[in-house]
Amino acid sequence: MNQRPLVRIVIADDHPITRAGLSAVIANRKDMCIVGEATNGCEAIHLCQQHRPDVILMDMSMPDGGGLQAIRDIRAEFSAARIVVFSIDDGDETIYQAMKAGARGYLLKDAPATVLLETIMAVADGQTVLPGEVAAKLAGRLHQRDLTKREQEILEHIVAGRSNSEIGSTLFISEGTVKSHVNSLLEKLHVTDRTQAAVAALQRGLVRNSSRNFAD
Repeated sequence: MNQRPLVRIVIADDHPITRAGLSAVIANRKDMCIVGEATNGCEAIHLCQQHRPDVILMDMSMPDGGGLQAIRDIRAEFSAARIVVFSIDDGDETIYQAMKAGARGYLLKDAPATVLLETIMAVADGQTVLPGEVAAKLAGRLHQRDLTKREQEILEHIVAGRSNSEIGSTLFISEGTVKSHVNSLLEKLHVTDRTQAAVAALQRGLVRNSSRNFAD
């Protein structure tokens, strides 16, 4: 009976402690090995080009493009790439965007080591793996309407604390047009005011960085 080839893994996470922990867990397995560790999205793409790993463990919040863009870029170049998101971010929008981009699994960082290892093996075998709570959030998100590009822009400005007038000046649109977009996005988010919209945006992962600077 032929022995199964090692599952070759790239870890992409900007936190050294997380990478060390994952390395320690995987090192105990005789059927897995780590072929590279990345600290940002660009490094993750380079390592995939260099090693063609069987599975990539990808954090979502990283510098230089972040995990989501790295997933998109890797899948664009290697359509068969098998990516497992391993993230603290449990926002339904983040989960939705990651799976839409081509991830084959999504685990939260409080997942037991046994679940992580089982997921790596399952994804290496071509399966898609979503724990119950993650699958439930994804299912809920699938029933909601997407924000338009303009609505997304305005939501980011709302989270940044800007008024309709300020948003209009920044985006070169009338205050009335801003108000119309705001009303539409409130309806799509199932909230009744701007404060609730900002909270929902941050909780769900619709806006990743509330401190983002906008050009005036």
